[in-house]
Amino acid sequence: MQEQQRDYVLRTVEERGIRLVRLWFTDVLGNLKSFAISPAEMENALNDGMTFDGSSIDGYSRIQESDVLALPDANTFEVLPWVDPKGAEARVFCDIAKLDGTPFHGDPRQVLRRNLRRAHDLGFDFYIAPDIEYFYFAPPSSSTTPVLLDQGGFFDLTSTDIASSLRKETIRTLETMSIPVEYSFHEDAPSQHEIDLRHTDALTMADSVMTFRFVVKEIAAMHDVHATFMPKPLESIQGSGMHLHLSLFSGEQNAFHSDDDPYNLSPTAKHFMAGLLRHAAEITAVTNQNVNSYKRLVPGFEAP
Repeated sequence: MQEQQRDYVLRTVEERGIRLVRLWFTDVLGNLKSFAISPAEMENALNDGMTFDGSSIDGYSRIQESDVLALPDANTFEVLPWVDPKGAEARVFCDIAKLDGTPFHGDPRQVLRRNLRRAHDLGFDFYIAPDIEYFYFAPPSSSTTPVLLDQGGFFDLTSTDIASSLRKETIRTLETMSIPVEYSFHEDAPSQHEIDLRHTDALTMADSVMTFRFVVKEIAAMHDVHATFMPKPLESIQGSGMHLHLSLFSGEQNAFHSDDDPYNLSPTAKHFMAGLLRHAAEITAVTNQNVNSYKRLVPGFEAP
């Protein structure tokens, strides 16, 4: 199957006239990073990976051991639909490894893979569905105060405007890139929007969320609009979050469900919730990484 996917990637690069392939990965803070290779290098990249200097990437290497290896995951190859076909580009997510091919422990994708293997060894598969909120701001002006793009509210059915058009264009782009969308709507605050992705396995979803953030910003920028996932861009209104619906399955069986419990919760579900509560403080080091995150966590604004 992997060989068939590799052949598909190489064939698509040739048939679609791909001019650049962008190799995507993330730093330890969750920022999307990338470097581009020519189509002539794609076969070598799939076979042997591509070396790059990791010393400038947060959480990666020190200067004296800077080189790391980007190993493209052929299953994540997608043509970027917003790029002019005359200069067509594609992207592929990468796992980061040491030069000897062993997984690099500073790579968030490798960390996720490692923990998914641990869950699998316990008999579980891990699925996630995220509800992702963000704001649109109008093009920069002489005003020092950010200008919201619309004045809609929760579930408002607004007339056709730039904000609703941006959201629809974003959804079409996501689905073109094999990322299914379940819901989309205007959120509570003015110019705040939400798009919910259909649940899938955790690794695929991690890649999808990184793609989602890039697509939202890219589509907005194409219309001279600024999109932001900043937790609390304005003090006086609600902030944005990413709510996660988490589930464990054992084969086809929902491991969180039990017919014998008054709340239909299995012992596994209760242990899972207890673990989240027990480690809540440590989890915030990952989910709430900066000062602005904590400006959102105040009473009266539906947070967290």
